[in-house]
Amino acid sequence: MFRPDHIVPPSADNELHVIFQRGELLSDMRAAQLCLIDRRQLERHGWQVMRRQFLGYWHDQPCYALEIDEVAEVDPLQYQRGNLYHILGRVDEQLFALAGRASQLLDWERDHQFCGRCGALMQVDTAERAMRCAPCGTLSFPRISPCVIVLVTRGEELLLARNAGFPRPMYSTLAGFIEAGETAEETLVREVREEVGVEVHQLRYFQSQSWPFPNQLMLGFFAQYRGGDIVCDQREIADARWFHYRDLPLIPPPSSVAGQLIRHYIAQLG
Repeated sequence: MFRPDHIVPPSADNELHVIFQRGELLSDMRAAQLCLIDRRQLERHGWQVMRRQFLGYWHDQPCYALEIDEVAEVDPLQYQRGNLYHILGRVDEQLFALAGRASQLLDWERDHQFCGRCGALMQVDTAERAMRCAPCGTLSFPRISPCVIVLVTRGEELLLARNAGFPRPMYSTLAGFIEAGETAEETLVREVREEVGVEVHQLRYFQSQSWPFPNQLMLGFFAQYRGGDIVCDQREIADARWFHYRDLPLIPPPSSVAGQLIRHYIAQLG
């Protein structure tokens, strides 16, 4: 179980670490938890730590995100280096959330080294999760980009789309970023209309998921079809169509909120 926290505890021998190098996650192929590396292991390798962020507790063990020197030697026979997609579906949801939190916090610290107002060097604030500019007092907090993700349904049919950037022929739910001044519900209606040309109603909230690609908070919804024909925005959507729930294409894994939306709706039909 992962318990987020930002108050840094005293140093302890049972510390765990999620380690990144050159922006990529290190996974220990010999370990059961893949991306959790203990303090003894870290000290044995002697890696130079460039950035360190406290994450919280993994089963009551303090856990940190570390970025090590990009020239540090890493044994390729023990460690696999890759992005977070490499562990998606290979570890449980709690561990994936922990690794995602680590990635986002390290990226945030690296991208906020200088004050956006006066240009001075920023420092990690010790009282709260923030980067502080001493000369002008500006605080920069971790950035979260809220999005809506929606499964549009029509009885036993599901409206699924294939994004133009998908590497595989996978079909998923529709999604989009919330713009300034919009509610989540307004975003949902707008995004569905823009991406596939149909109108929806009867919106129902499902659940949320932190999605670290790179820093989204996905707000999951169901919506019922109201009217209109499918007309895809070809810049984003390569194809969209209605699928009967018993004859679905390749869909996202259950570790994603998109996969959970689809599977939850099908379970209700059954």
